[in-house]
Formats: sequence, C-alpha cells, structure tokens
Amino acid sequence: MTSVATSATSSSKIGCLILAAATLFLLSPASNSHRRVGGGGGGFIRQTADDISSSSSSSNHDPRARTRKLPMRVQYLLAQSQIVGNRLEEVKAGTKTVEEIIHSGHNIGAAGAASRIHNHKSAPMTLSEILTFLQSFLKKLNSSNIRNKHTTFHGIWAAYHDLTVKTLYPWDQDYLSRMPTRREDGSVYLSVVSFRDEFCPATLMEAFAKAKNPEKLFVGLVQQNCEDKCRSGILDNNKMVDVKPDADCYLLFCSSQVGKKYCNEGHIRLLRMKESESLGPYLARYFASKLWNGEQWYMQIDSHMTFLQDWDASSIQMLRAAPSEKPVISHYPPPHTANLVEKSNVAAPRLCGPKFATGSDESQIVRLEGSYYYDSVKLDTPRFAPFVAAGYLVAHSDILREVPYDPFLPYIFMGEEILFSARLWTSGYDIFSPTHSLLGHHYVRNNKPKFWESVHRAFSFGVSVILVQYLVCYLTTISHRKAIRIPHDRFGTHFIC
Repeated sequence: MTSVATSATSSSKIGCLILAAATLFLLSPASNSHRRVGGGGGGFIRQTADDISSSSSSSNHDPRARTRKLPMRVQYLLAQSQIVGNRLEEVKAGTKTVEEIIHSGHNIGAAGAASRIHNHKSAPMTLSEILTFLQSFLKKLNSSNIRNKHTTFHGIWAAYHDLTVKTLYPWDQDYLSRMPTRREDGSVYLSVVSFRDEFCPATLMEAFAKAKNPEKLFVGLVQQNCEDKCRSGILDNNKMVDVKPDADCYLLFCSSQVGKKYCNEGHIRLLRMKESESLGPYLARYFASKLWNGEQWYMQIDSHMTFLQDWDASSIQMLRAAPSEKPVISHYPPPHTANLVEKSNVAAPRLCGPKFATGSDESQIVRLEGSYYYDSVKLDTPRFAPFVAAGYLVAHSDILREVPYDPFLPYIFMGEEILFSARLWTSGYDIFSPTHSLLGHHYVRNNKPKFWESVHRAFSFGVSVILVQYLVCYLTTISHRKAIRIPHDRFGTHFIC
C-alpha cells in the first residue's frame, strides 16, 4: 500500500513538473519576455493575451498558435481577458482594480456594475445587507453545484471561479471600500466557524463566562449544520450511519443562562449555512470576517475550545508587549485536557516545525506539525514564530483591511495557514507565539463529520481528494511552476496549474 501511494505521489510530482516546463516554454518569448513587478519578493508576470498576439503578429506565425497549446481552461481565461499582466502597476497604484481590468469591454452584469460605483457610497454595509448578499451567493452556488454534481474537479473549480468573479468578488471590493471605522474602545471581535460541531455551544458559553470584559466581546458565528437526512462521520468500521440533525449552536447558546443576555444585546452575529454549502474552513473564515463591525481587536478560534480565565485581556496584553508595530499572536493550543491554570506558569508551545507533506492528496505542500515546548522559562515578551495557526490568532482588527481573506480559495483545509502566514509577513506583520497558553483545543475528533465528506455527497465520492490536490497545486505553484498568474489586488497573486 505504501509503495503504491509513494508511486502515485511521485507520478503526480513528475506530471506537475513536466506541465510546468512545457507551460514555461510556451509562454517564454525570446528576450524581453517578462518584467519584474515590485521589489524583493515580487515575481515575474508573464505576457497577457494582447502581448502574445502582438509578439506573434510581428512574425509570420498564426497569432493563436501559442495559446492553442495551452490547457483549455487557460485558453478560455486568456480569451476572456481574465489574466492580468502588464497592468499590475495600475492595480498597485490604485487607479484600477483587477475586477475593472478583467471586465473591460465585457458585460459585467448588475453585480459588477454596482462595484464600479462603490466610490459613491460612503456608509458601511449593514449586517442585514451583508447577510442577504452572502445567503444569495450561497444559494446561487448551491444551484451551480447541483448542475455540476457529476463534473470533474476542473469543472467544480471553474464553476466556483466563474460565479465568484461575477458576483462575490465585485461585492467584496465594494465591501472593502466601505469597511467600518476601527473603534478604539477595547472591543473584541471573535471569529468562530463551526461545522456540525457539538462543542460549539460550550465554546461560546465558556468564552463569555471566562472573559474579563464580556460586555466588549462580539462574536461572528458561521454555523454549518446538517438539518435533514444527516449522516455521521466515518466510524471505526469505515461506515457511516444515519443520525439526527445537528444541534443548533446559536439557539442553544442564546437560550442558556450565560448567553441569553448577550444575544439580546446583539453580541452574536450569525450566518447560517447548510452542510451541503460548506466550502471548507478557509472560506468559512472569509464569511466570518465580513461580520466584523469595527471592533478594535480581532481574534480567531475554532468552535471546540476551552479557556483560561481572562483570556481576552491576556491576549491583548501579549499583543501590546510584542516588539512590533504590527504583531500577530498565534500557535496551536494545548489539548483540551490540559490544565490551563498550571500551563499559565510555563512557556507556551510554539509553532516552528514544518515539513513537506507525504500524503498522495497534498502535492508535497509544506505541512505544519504540532506546537512544541522550545522554551524552558516563561518570558514576559512574546517570542517570534514563523507561522500562524488558524485555531488561535489575535491581532488588531486592521488585519481585516490590510490582509483580507481571499474569496478564491474554496475547499481548502491544508494550506490555509502557510498561505496566510506568507501574506501577513509580506504585509508587514510580525508573528509571535503567546507567552503562555490561554486556550485549549479538542484535537482529532474521531468519527465526527468532516467537511470533505459533505463535498463527496455534494458531488461524487473521492472528488474531494482530487479537488484538494488540484487546489493545493494551485496554491503552491510558486514552488513548482510559474505559468500564468492571476493577481488579485488585495489577495496576492494566484496561479493556474
């Protein structure tokens, strides 16, 4: 079994490298084929469709000869002017958005047209406006998924991409231009995303019960639940069974003695999603980030956590103590069985151990191992760390404006932390470990439902593994191939495999 998996991994890697070399050859004109954008970390931006056409027309060759050899998906994007090359300087200068460039000369529809006039709107979007749009987008996506139930992973990604370009991305640009003003009142926004999680109500209850300033705590909850014809996770016998609908985290918390007061006072903002609409934890965090309403501090956790008393104030104190103007505090917390009171007297584990993944479905992406205890003595000043963890992250809320979540990363589980770490670092943020552990985490959760199982049911069994491999390839192109980049002005630069 091991040799088969290893062979498949090697074949996948060799195939990616061959495709990379072929694509580079096809896209590389003679001498002045590319130009560098930006300094240091900037990469090369290949020619656009117009560049290729003008270059080819200067010779006696058919101007379409080069593009005919490209994958059909790339040919389509070239034809639709959705690959941006030599106009990146306009994007960096702020005179044009990527959405405006890729839709120039095309009918962009009502959503795109609305984004062009966003400068005439100054008031931030209301929570009702945000929820109405997001629910509408999810409804359209669900209809698209039903139509594409038996398509390949290429078709699944293409359908998501095309719908997002037409609807979610223009809306996102409008949202970002109208974000609320960050308050300086000590308020905390807590992003919580839940996928069929029975620990979610207890997490919210303990978060408020053990907060030093619960009146300043506001939660954005993205609840992804099964409401009908529900199935369990994979059991020990590798089978699934029928189960009852999931417990409603929001209703259970709001009906509790702890939660009723805070729900009535508007401290919980809720986006409901069906299990079949789940796009993975990264996109769920994207949706949760849009429920922020100007709170001073941003915190992000999973929905199965335990808390140390005064965890909120202690997190902020660590941020203030970090030797950086733009600090982020993050790590993998200890397991939920840990005694957090005892742990408060010792140095926290730090996230410093990456390795190349060996799984056949991970395309050798850099995988983060667990946190380890590197320090023998607890310090008052947070120590630098190379990576952030998605399950516990604290920063000032300008992070949502300066490094916003990317709407073009659906179905991602592995890879989100590496990507976000790189984007934070290149945006001027410094990453630190907490001085001591403040939260515990329920790890493993054997036999519990996982989002990739719902992807199998939405499309076909096994497609999740191939889709993740395809998207991980898409994320890690920078280390394997530099073919065609699709830059998004606030989200960094994407690649097509």
